Amino acid sequence: MITLNDRQTAAVVLMNLERAQAIEVMKYLTEAEAEAVASEIIGLQNLDAETTAHALGRFHRMATGYLPPARGGRDIAVGLLEASFGAERAAAVLGRVNSTMATSAFDFLGAADPAQLATLLDDELPQTVALVLAHLATDQAAAVLAAFHDPARTDVAHAIATMGTATQDAIAIVAETLKARTGMFASREAPEALGGVRPLVEIINRSDANIEKALLASIEDRDSALAEDIRSRMFTFADIVKLEDRDAQSVLRGIDLRSLALALKGANQGIAEIIRRNVSERNRENLDEEARLLGPVRMSQVEEARAEIVRTIRALEAAGDITVQRTDEDEYVY
Repeated sequence: MITLNDRQTAAVVLMNLERAQAIEVMKYLTEAEAEAVASEIIGLQNLDAETTAHALGRFHRMATGYLPPARGGRDIAVGLLEASFGAERAAAVLGRVNSTMATSAFDFLGAADPAQLATLLDDELPQTVALVLAHLATDQAAAVLAAFHDPARTDVAHAIATMGTATQDAIAIVAETLKARTGMFASREAPEALGGVRPLVEIINRSDANIEKALLASIEDRDSALAEDIRSRMFTFADIVKLEDRDAQSVLRGIDLRSLALALKGANQGIAEIIRRNVSERNRENLDEEARLLGPVRMSQVEEARAEIVRTIRALEAAGDITVQRTDEDEYVY
């Protein structure tokens, strides 16, 4: 017999109710509660009769005679959610369930060293590597991608951007293969995964300036339309003019004056104005003095200073502290 927690027990009860009764019960749950229960229903398949009886007993229901195995799985969860919340809200709930479960098949790689992981994946097809990176934490995926060399790095990036939905079986096979190599047992349950430009952009956003520049150049050579799509979704130093003053102030507050002075080297007037406008009068004077003292500098220093500002913007955006406007509805003229 399997020992179930409270949420799993609630899921078993719903799975054993008549469909109409289960739907009525689900209607009284919040979306968060339904999401949690749906996740458990998806995960609970082929339960034995003893476990089912024990779960029902916890809800003070008499279990007499033969109890069939509980019917879990994705189809059961989808049916209950759609009948309870409607197709649109059910899709949103399932999306969050899938997102929560998305990394479970590759959890065992969470503490892996990026260089070692790159070595482990070195002989795999780009599509396989892309599948794995799409399930890792973004920072870790960026570090693994950086450990590859071109053309393999570009192959993998392209595969992430063009990857469709992977089946549970495909994810399970990849996870099992990697776990076998690392001497671990694989999980049989694997969620669907979806690649695309957005996951690749998130990975590139976590990469250093040199990797970002080289990767975009390589993708440009191979697929100019894809490169343009990626660039359109990325926030660059020039896009700082799209920030509201309040958000620009939040960004600049964490940047030292030397980095600001370096970043402004060769910047156009619009960028210079928004930066100068959003620092204090005293810092503005200090910034001018710092710029005067810098003299000629290497372009690599300027690019790194600008990359630091962009990383700060991306971090603040990810934390929900600022809002980044990415549409091109308003053009800026200098």
